[in-house]
Amino acid sequence: MFDVIGKRFWFFLISGIVILAGIISLSVFGLEPGIEFRSGSEVTVSFEQPVDKQEVMQALADLGYGSAIVRKAGTDFILDLPELDDAAKEALRADLADKLGQFQDGGFQLVSAKSAAGTTRNTIIAVIISAVAMLIYISWAFRRMPNPFRWGACAIVALLHDVLVVLGVFAFLGGIFDWQIDLMFIAGVLTVIGYSANDVIVVFDRMRENVRNRGEANFEAVVNDSILEILSRSLITGLGTLFVLIALLLIVGASIQNLVVALLVGIITGTYSGIGTAASLLVVWNKGEWGRFIGRKPRAVKA
Repeated sequence: MFDVIGKRFWFFLISGIVILAGIISLSVFGLEPGIEFRSGSEVTVSFEQPVDKQEVMQALADLGYGSAIVRKAGTDFILDLPELDDAAKEALRADLADKLGQFQDGGFQLVSAKSAAGTTRNTIIAVIISAVAMLIYISWAFRRMPNPFRWGACAIVALLHDVLVVLGVFAFLGGIFDWQIDLMFIAGVLTVIGYSANDVIVVFDRMRENVRNRGEANFEAVVNDSILEILSRSLITGLGTLFVLIALLLIVGASIQNLVVALLVGIITGTYSGIGTAASLLVVWNKGEWGRFIGRKPRAVKA
């Protein structure tokens, strides 16, 4: 029998390295907010003749929009501009066509400063409510287990682990490739939270069933057996979802890029964290092994 849970401190080491890299990425690059989180105008343009990003940036600078952000999405360019009224939009269309040739645009999206602030506030509230609701639900669902709060707390740690990894990846992509976070990204993060909760509950539910049947005298062995019983199911489900997301990204393209990439990262880390973070952390808590993180011997936990 493969001892998965016996490698728990290796799992923690891997998670620690990944999260540290994410924190460094967030510290160095930060998250580049999209138009939904700041005021301005955004338009996607597709030129009839070949044009590169530098030419578009230079043309906008010549027209007085030197602060504009230009992102390439396939053959299209996404232009982030200051707030423009109708006259300024028409003038920009005409001037761009004169400089770079005819193009098609998907229409301007205008977001006011008030609307952007509201979106930011609602996003933070949604994430906090999701985390609290998850803690309450798991603590209640596993209330007949010893120390049910521990189960909920370990699930929250797994959730935070997954969200931090996604944030770190997008900070890196923003710093290197000028990716911005938008409402698609927020939808992806909230979906990752749900996926993480689902993975943790699948693992915990099998653990609960085995604890009922075998008791918790050897909790580590019970957890390890539970992981092995659901491991193939979790891997197959995760791989199946990844294949669908990759196909979706290839077919639909840049318009859902942030959503799909957030889900790709979240599903990988969510499948991992249900085992390597939540279940492993619960074993550490149950056995009182916190001292092993700093090289001390574990102490027995009183009932």
